[in-house]
Amino acid sequence: MTQPIHSFGVLALELSVDGDAGRVVLERDAAQALSAALGDDLRRLLPGVEALDAGIAAAGFDPAELLRPGWPVHAALGELTTAAPGRRGGRLIVFGGHEGRMAAPALQPDPALAGAALRLLPFSLGGEAAAIAAVSRHMEERLLDQGMASAELALQCQDAFGLRLEHARWMSLHDLCAMTAMQYQHAGMEGCWRLIEAALLAPDGEEWLREAGEPLALYRQGQVGIAEPPDDDADAEELRWRARRMQAVLAAHGIRATRHAVAAGGDAEATLRPSLQ
Repeated sequence: MTQPIHSFGVLALELSVDGDAGRVVLERDAAQALSAALGDDLRRLLPGVEALDAGIAAAGFDPAELLRPGWPVHAALGELTTAAPGRRGGRLIVFGGHEGRMAAPALQPDPALAGAALRLLPFSLGGEAAAIAAVSRHMEERLLDQGMASAELALQCQDAFGLRLEHARWMSLHDLCAMTAMQYQHAGMEGCWRLIEAALLAPDGEEWLREAGEPLALYRQGQVGIAEPPDDDADAEELRWRARRMQAVLAAHGIRATRHAVAAGGDAEATLRPSLQ
C-alpha cells in the first residue's frame, strides 16, 4: 500500500495574560470530546479535508518544540495517524494522554517550555498526493487570513484545557514559521532565526551569521558554532551574553550549539570552521 503524503499545521491557542496555566495535556476522554468541533472547523476551512486522515494531538506545545529539524512532533503524529486501525481516508483521530502521558515520547510537551502565552496543538493531514496538494494549497491561501477558529471550538478548548483564551486560530506550518520569524525580529534576534531557518529548511547547507552587535556564528551539518570574543574586545561582555542567549534559544529548537573562545588577535572565522568539521 502506498504510504500517504502528509501536510502539517497547528491550532494556536493564545492565552490571556491574566489567566491560569491550565492543563498542558488532555486525557483521552476529554480529547475525544473535542473531536466533533475540531472536525467541523477543519471541514469549514479546508474543502477536501474530509477525504484525508487527520491526526491532532490534544496537547499544548511551545513553538520552539514544533520548529525543530525534521519536524519531529508532526512526523510522529503523522506516523501514529497512519498506523491507527481502520480504513484510510476520512478519519479524524484526536490523541489524548493517559495520566498526563501522551502515546509517543515525541508528543509529550516539555514542562520547561510550558509557560509561553501561545500553545500549539499540532495536526497532520495524510492522504494521496493530489488530494494533499489541493488541501495544502487551501491551507496556505486561506488560514492566515481566514483561519480563526469557530466560537464553539474556542470555548470548548478553553474549558477542556482550563485556560482563558484571547484567540484560537488555525495555521499552516509555514504560517507558524512566518509568525515566529516576526517575533524573533521584534526581540532583536532575527539573526538567530536565520540559523534556525537554515536548520529547518536547508539542513545540509551552511549559514553564517555576521551581524553588527551579534557574535559571529556558523550553522553547518546540523549544529551551530558561536564565537566568543577575546577579553580585549570592547564589547566582549555584551557579545558573550548574546552568545549564551543564542545558545539557549537554539537548544530550545533542538539545535546543538557550542561556544568557542577566540584568542586575542585571533580570527573568529578560523576558530569556528574547524569546530564544525
